[in-house]
Amino acid sequence: MVRPTTKVDLITATNNEFKKLWELIDSMSEREQNTDFEFSEEFLQKRKEGHWKRDKNLRDVLIHLHEWHQLLLNWVKSNQKGTAIPFIPEPYNWRTYGQLNIDFVAKHQETSLLKAKELLKNSHQEVSEMIESFTNEELFSKNELPWTGTSTLGSYCVSATSSHYEWAQKKVRQQIKTLNK
Repeated sequence: MVRPTTKVDLITATNNEFKKLWELIDSMSEREQNTDFEFSEEFLQKRKEGHWKRDKNLRDVLIHLHEWHQLLLNWVKSNQKGTAIPFIPEPYNWRTYGQLNIDFVAKHQETSLLKAKELLKNSHQEVSEMIESFTNEELFSKNELPWTGTSTLGSYCVSATSSHYEWAQKKVRQQIKTLNK
């Protein structure tokens, strides 16, 4: 997928990739959705990204998406109100956000898959409404919003939505492939 560079493209990509993710999930039986990931050691050895070992099941993936929505929403709301906060909350930063992701999983060990689905659907809706509230210029023109630094708000939105949904689809597809062996 081409990375969105306009508001229209961002909204389209966000909705399309979210829909694709749910189509994949809905293609799985309830048992498959609740089965822990069992990626082979051979598969995991070929993957350098920590998320392949971090996320143990579908709930962990959905919670990860929800929590990144929360990061985006909190960052935007705070900065709009004049309270400057970084996107990655302290004590984390862009070098240590891997630990933040681990902490998200730990935080939600008692969250059910059903609840994770509800949280994600709700936060997706909130993010979609937030994106709609900005102009194309506010989303994709550099230096339009002082708190986005050298990037654009749209770039953060793409990362927390359509790009993240594609990442989740890869994990779900791999689980489906593993289950069908």
